[in-house]
Amino acid sequence: MRRVSLFVAIAFLAGLAIGFFARRASLSTLHRTDAADLAAIKKLEQEDIEVTLSQDPKGLVDVWAEDGVRISPGRPATVGKRAIAVENEKFREQFPEFRVLKYAPVVTEVQIAGGWAIEVGNADAVYRMSAKDEPVSVNETGSVRMLKRQSDGSWKFAVVGLK
Repeated sequence: MRRVSLFVAIAFLAGLAIGFFARRASLSTLHRTDAADLAAIKKLEQEDIEVTLSQDPKGLVDVWAEDGVRISPGRPATVGKRAIAVENEKFREQFPEFRVLKYAPVVTEVQIAGGWAIEVGNADAVYRMSAKDEPVSVNETGSVRMLKRQSDGSWKFAVVGLK
């Protein structure tokens, strides 16, 4: 009887130890994934700044997921990377001298859930519609962007609402 109790106690403690170490291992894997995700999201944020300042047509589209959605006030949502590219091209044709002089987004919070992330933040921007126009300053507060993890581990914009 005593042997059985001792065996049960040892088995119980071994089970607790295995569970503890397995949980720690899974948490450390989760932490590494979050760190990798945060680094990839930071890379997207930097790419967004670079392509916005340069107005690189390809880059302005490459930051979007294939099924990305851009929402602009007073207009229907633009759905899909190809539709965003077409809309960008129409804008460039209409305003060929448009320049972004400053674009400084500040992400204040990132929440990751599975293959999705939500960024909350603010942005200061200065742009000029043409060389003869005065620069226009924009201070956007409380912006929210939804990102989608891609199969290669990178992140792309999934939903962005413009003010």
